[in-house]
Amino acid sequence: MRKIGILVVLVAASLAFAASPLSQVQSAISDLCLGLRQMLPVAAMLMIVLAGVIYAAGQMMGAETRARANVWATAALTGALIAILIAVVAPAVLGTIYNGNGTSQIIC
Repeated sequence: MRKIGILVVLVAASLAFAASPLSQVQSAISDLCLGLRQMLPVAAMLMIVLAGVIYAAGQMMGAETRARANVWATAALTGALIAILIAVVAPAVLGTIYNGNGTSQIIC
């Protein structure tokens, strides 16, 4: 009997959330896209600068630390590259997903 009560509450909650207007979804996707386009290039540039600082600092240390610094700098550069790719590709992908018909209308 208790399981049926929980099921009824879950169904009622899902119906309440399903009734929310779709304009909120469009606004949320637009805000996400705008946030990505503003934040990721800045983060990528900071990661590139950080990679340079790590590499330079590692060259002044011993052999083991130098090797670790090279790995960390490479990881930071890879992260910057991925951030730039996401910033470039995300608006088209979000537009395609949101429209659902492959005519990629950028929403931000």
